[in-house]
Amino acid sequence: MDSQDAVFRALADPTRREVLDLLFARDGQTVGEVCAAFDDRMSRFGVMKHLAVLTEADLVVPVKDGRTKRLHLNPVPIEQVANRWISKYAARFTAALVGLQQQVESDDTAEGSAS
Repeated sequence: MDSQDAVFRALADPTRREVLDLLFARDGQTVGEVCAAFDDRMSRFGVMKHLAVLTEADLVVPVKDGRTKRLHLNPVPIEQVANRWISKYAARFTAALVGLQQQVESDDTAEGSAS
């Protein structure tokens, strides 16, 4: 599987996005802390499956800390996807907005000199 495919697959699930949000809010949480955040909705096994997908996509980096495992957010794959996909499509839209702004400003200047 392509690394960007893995990122898209990981980001497609709302639970996995919620895990990323948890780690964004407080990076370096233990696996137990992340699992506890989902106690009312999901088993530890279910959370671990989501963590495996996030780890495979390199969005979460587990680091052993003695007998525990701390989870760290890795935003680099998301930035790579944004640069490859979002920026490319936003460039045309941004160029249109800059053109519109220039047109409005030139219209304002023309009206100001006409007064």
